[in-house]
Amino acid sequence: MKQLVDVADLSVVYLSYNEPQREEFWAIIQNHVPWAVRVDGVHGSDSAHKAAAAASETERFILIDGDNMPDWEFFNLTLEFTDVNQHDQLRWRARNSVNGVMYGNGGMSCWTREFINRMNTHENTDGTVSNNIEFCFDSRYQAMWDCYSTTHINYTPEQAWRAGFREGVKLCTRDGALAPHLGRFTEWVWPRNLRNLEIWWNLGADTEWGWWSQWGARLGTWMAHLSSWDYVQVRDFKYLSELWKTHQHDGQEEFDEVSRDLRQRLRCNIVDFSPEQSKFFKDHMLARWYNRGPMVTEMSVIREQEGW
Repeated sequence: MKQLVDVADLSVVYLSYNEPQREEFWAIIQNHVPWAVRVDGVHGSDSAHKAAAAASETERFILIDGDNMPDWEFFNLTLEFTDVNQHDQLRWRARNSVNGVMYGNGGMSCWTREFINRMNTHENTDGTVSNNIEFCFDSRYQAMWDCYSTTHINYTPEQAWRAGFREGVKLCTRDGALAPHLGRFTEWVWPRNLRNLEIWWNLGADTEWGWWSQWGARLGTWMAHLSSWDYVQVRDFKYLSELWKTHQHDGQEEFDEVSRDLRQRLRCNIVDFSPEQSKFFKDHMLARWYNRGPMVTEMSVIREQEGW
């Protein structure tokens, strides 16, 4: 049975924590989406999502992260659900303000209250490795192909560093686990995750605080695989605020040392682009993009492109 759902008929929840632009973005979102409600300052990703579910007046709702600015035409779209996908959770892509990469990180999402209330992830994990630092490994969590927003991560050096650090850790895992030994690192990371990770490591010199995003991404991968640090702590924003204090005065010497380690010990593809080279790469990377429809999944396009 087919069910058509207008996005405008769904509750919209703006979920903010301590993003430096959260008040500015909330004012803009209220102007364009006057039925939106806000959940602010809840510590822990799992608990924050449960608070968002409680704030929603509809079973299925749209979630906007505190550093995300939507493309407003999204709220004129219609979603189509069938017996096959009626229980799916959807996350669309977002453009990254620093490095131009487009995937689910920071993008708008569509959840059901039932799914969120039964999940146990991040700080509320049931101990399953795949639930320690991510939502996305549940079979009902669907990465969508289209891009409908921009995630703005560079209002401050700390925000840029934290965003890079978190993805530098999360993208270098497979199903939430680290590579079993260093020699297999580039084989262990899923190819498309490795592509996105390389973009985080290498692009952004042309944007404000872009160096901090690159430094965070490189340091996150280095700490996860080349130190004794417990990578699960990447889920704790209070911990990351304290970690930032130990790295806020880092400079080129630390950046170069970690970069050498990543190249030599993990065989990472580390390139130091100039601002002009970074901008050129991003301009050409984004020029080929087009949306296919709000219910098109990323996996369906991959199957089409790769002939599965």
